[in-house]
Amino acid sequence: MTKIPMEQQSSYRALIRTPGLMPLICAATLSRLAGRMFILTLVLFLLARFSSPALAGWLTFAAIVPGLLVSPVAGVLLDRVGPTIAVRIDMIASATFIGAICIVGWLDWATPPVMLFLVVLFSLAGPLGAAGTRTLLPRLVPSHALDRANALDTAIYAVVDVVGPAMAGIVVAWLGPESAMSVISFSYAAAAICLSFVPLLPGLASRQISFMQQTVEGIQIVARQPTLRGLAISYSMYQVTWGVLYVVVPVFVASHYDASVGSSVTGFLWAAMGIAGGIGALLAGHLRTTGRERHIMAIGMVITALAAWPVAAKFGFGGLAIGLMLAGVMSGPIDVALLTLRQRRTDPQQLGRVMSISMSLNLAGFPLGSALAGMVITSSLSATFVLAGIASIVAAIATISIPSDIKSVA
Repeated sequence: MTKIPMEQQSSYRALIRTPGLMPLICAATLSRLAGRMFILTLVLFLLARFSSPALAGWLTFAAIVPGLLVSPVAGVLLDRVGPTIAVRIDMIASATFIGAICIVGWLDWATPPVMLFLVVLFSLAGPLGAAGTRTLLPRLVPSHALDRANALDTAIYAVVDVVGPAMAGIVVAWLGPESAMSVISFSYAAAAICLSFVPLLPGLASRQISFMQQTVEGIQIVARQPTLRGLAISYSMYQVTWGVLYVVVPVFVASHYDASVGSSVTGFLWAAMGIAGGIGALLAGHLRTTGRERHIMAIGMVITALAAWPVAAKFGFGGLAIGLMLAGVMSGPIDVALLTLRQRRTDPQQLGRVMSISMSLNLAGFPLGSALAGMVITSSLSATFVLAGIASIVAAIATISIPSDIKSVA
């Protein structure tokens, strides 16, 4: 029998033939589409209803932070019940709570307290889906194909960044934010259906150890492992940049266009960024990032900082579009390097806990950036872009400070 070269075995074409991978890709695409639509739709919904950028920033914060706080518990569930079941729980819960937001909007019950209650409930299930998908990947694909799998996974995010915000902006502009919320709810429900075709992988964690003890153990692993600890700091600072941009871009566009056009323009700006991100992610799959992850991440973060300020802030609407596309291109290599470094440094029996906790810590900067942007933007749009740039510079410095593999093994 002819032996297939390793390069061909690890091609994207060979990768997608992995059993169970295509249903997982479909589920991930639908759920991430829903997630991307939700954040932007929530901002547009609140701006239209309450005309308050500060409220939009804080409720975006509330839609994410509670999930970050319960991530250690979510990680234990992933390791004990298995990632397939855990992700399905998240999809069903998300569909339910966003459907409730849609209903209260149509019934005109969408007061700030009601919205806060529902977005917090939505947030609590989030770590199961976010970490579960990336816990499934290393168990479905062979180790030599992990770089390509992570690149494909990141490219899905980029494609979603094209379709999600564009769909959100168009549906909100044409049919209203309540209709956009209903589309999001149906997308989560479809993702849950796709997961029924993914192999039911069992949990690897021992049932003889108490739930609480495993929760504490997961926190200790992330806190004591130098690489995971360093990534939690550096990538969370990088996410501050994106948290700021998700608030400042719609406000920037609203200052140049009326409401009937502004929502669509905002969506298409994120679409342009997503196209660039897809290209960057797929190219990153050919970089062979192993051993060079920190440098690839740091370079991308510095370029992202320049894209936020001065490019996006100082050159008008054209500069904003170019800055977002440039940041999108850099997000591909940054994310692929992050995923590969984190996965290859983690024991498979602890992967659910480590992924849930470390991903939540990595993403903690996003809601912080949204909240800070909501406060700073009332004083100056330019200062808000400066904040985004500073966050990425700090992230690059923190990334370079992460110990090398040889040192972090100890």
